This record gives sequence, structure tokens and C-alpha cells, in this order.
Amino acid sequence: MTVKKFELICKHILAISPFIRFVGVIGERGELITHDRRHELIPLLDQKNTHYQFSHIAMKTDLEGFFDKNLGEVEFVWEERKKVQTISFAIKKSRVWVSIDKKAIRSEMLRIIDSCLPIVKKHS
Repeated sequence: MTVKKFELICKHILAISPFIRFVGVIGERGELITHDRRHELIPLLDQKNTHYQFSHIAMKTDLEGFFDKNLGEVEFVWEERKKVQTISFAIKKSRVWVSIDKKAIRSEMLRIIDSCLPIVKKHS
């Protein structure tokens, strides 16, 4: 998939909700292929920790592949943390990683997930 298509995916996902802080596409080695963010927000991770986070996502993605035959492929992962919520979606060997403001209530999170799924599935 081209970087332009990944950029378009980020743009479409960021437009879904004002609660979305950051959208990035992470490659299979943990490299950030492209991203988009709300410019008025201060990032929660510095550059070094962002790199570690993306490397962690790449390793998890690789490990999850061992269970695909028995459980099916991962469609998305939703993680709640004290300061932020994240969801990630698989597109082949890449991951679309989305961070969402902690203030987003569960119904908004479900709306965001339901809105992201068709965008991601179109490119999977």
C-alpha cells in the first residue's frame, strides 16, 4: 500500500471525532509510516517513548499472528489507560493506531470504532 493511501486513511479517521488526538500507521518493524494529529493538543509521549510504543505495537502484531489460524485475525484492539484510550486496526502487516481523549464516553468510542472499521477494511 502506498504512503498516500495511508495518509488518506489517517485524514479520514481524524475527521471522525474531535476526541481523536492522533492517528498513525505503523509498519511491521515499528516505524511510523505516516500520521496526523490534532495540532492544538500536546503529545503525551516524547519522541523516544513514541518510538518504544510503536516498536511494542509491531512486536504485539507479530506475536498475535501465531493465534490467527485458531482465533481468526485481529480486527481491532481497544485499550483504556489512565490518560488516554487507544484503538488499533490491522491492515495487512501494518497497524493503524488511534489515540482518543480519555473524556470520550464508551458510546463515542464505539461510534469511533464502528466508523473506523469500514475505512480500514476497505484497504485490508
